[in-house]
Amino acid sequence: MKYPSRVLDRGVRVNGNGALRSIPGRVCVLSVHTSPLEQPGTGDAGGMNVYIVQTARRMAQRGVEVEIFTRATSSELPPVAELEPGVLVRHVAAGPFEGLGKNDLPSQLCAFTAGVLRTEARHEPGYYDVVHSHYWLSGQVGWLARDRWGVPLVHSAHTLARVKNSALAAGDTPEPMVRVIGEDQVVAEADRLIANTDEEARQLVELCSADPRRTATIPPGVDLERFVPGDRAAARRALGLPPDAVVLAFVGRIQPLKAPDVLLRAAAEMLDRAAANGDGTLRSRLVVLVAGGPSGSGLAEPTALQEIAASLGISDVVRFLPPQGGDDLVHVYRAADVVAVPSHNESFGLVALEAQACGTPVVAARVGGLPVAVAESRSGLLVPGHGAPEWADALRSAVARRDELGRGAVAHARQFSWDRTADALLDTYAVAAAEFVDRQGLSVPPVAQPPVAAGMIDR
Repeated sequence: MKYPSRVLDRGVRVNGNGALRSIPGRVCVLSVHTSPLEQPGTGDAGGMNVYIVQTARRMAQRGVEVEIFTRATSSELPPVAELEPGVLVRHVAAGPFEGLGKNDLPSQLCAFTAGVLRTEARHEPGYYDVVHSHYWLSGQVGWLARDRWGVPLVHSAHTLARVKNSALAAGDTPEPMVRVIGEDQVVAEADRLIANTDEEARQLVELCSADPRRTATIPPGVDLERFVPGDRAAARRALGLPPDAVVLAFVGRIQPLKAPDVLLRAAAEMLDRAAANGDGTLRSRLVVLVAGGPSGSGLAEPTALQEIAASLGISDVVRFLPPQGGDDLVHVYRAADVVAVPSHNESFGLVALEAQACGTPVVAARVGGLPVAVAESRSGLLVPGHGAPEWADALRSAVARRDELGRGAVAHARQFSWDRTADALLDTYAVAAAEFVDRQGLSVPPVAQPPVAAGMIDR
């Protein structure tokens, strides 16, 4: 027998196929070091910000209230801001408003935690049904909130210190031991761990001793309403680019980890080869777009990429843009012949999905979650390394196959959606809540296991 969706008890409903599942009425989301209101592509704002905003919106559309706690970075920020109906952003005062990097934030976790706990204490007990923490700093706060409130903690690492330190870019700074230890503590305490890919799940188990039974793979999504194929010529006009240009683009934070210098060195290699072969037309047509702002260790040398371009003799073909959002970002993706994602480490790579959804092939490093985000030889190409010669080869091949790979890129991106991600998260919250209550010896209706296994993506 099938039942209409309805609330049976607090947090429990019958869904369309007749299965019982626990639905949280209110979710506490923790994002200590970066606000969902910040523009991705600069500072510490990136794919995690997009993830939090998009999943929160979808949960709110399903009737779940979401409250996102983040550190206040300006005295002008209101204590509470509405992202959209059903989604609140709470700015918690913890330390000085400006001048604190991620490595300074552990000293402010007590202040941040106190702010979170005080907010909950103003309400009746049981105000939040689940805590979802993002990044290890938030996990430390979530661990304490979970114990105080008696609700399950779901944690997304997004990146792991051990993984990052094993593949450091030249000039990058290793993650400190306090983060390594902090990640291990959160992994041990969380009721559920969310991995973006099977590879990340494996890393959590093998490097951080995570319990595989408490680790779920839920791929991120892409906004399939905003990021769609469009008029390439119109996008180029909007950016002031020639219609016949060969456009290679990088979108993201400017820091060694993201390796935008790899694209510049590959572009220089392409120009050198063309000149050696007597081809003088490529230089007049090539445009390298770099859209983003300094971040992480890149903040110490904010003009380093411009200096690299000058040293390579390609300043005339490189165009730097500030972080792009909304339609401006869509224009960049549509205008490009190829989008490069040369990161030394990526837990997933949302830029790759967004570009492909716009019909633009991606050339990416074969690291982390990028082999999932990019379908090799169907939606783009994967490069096993960061050397200029192999990147020049891959970029040239992708440009030549732009139309073919572009069609495959759209098809591949459509396998991912934020609706699917949000539904899988809600199912995971349901299972975590049921098991949490069961461990306390209480009785709850049975819940369906979430469809968050490795086979979630069709390949």
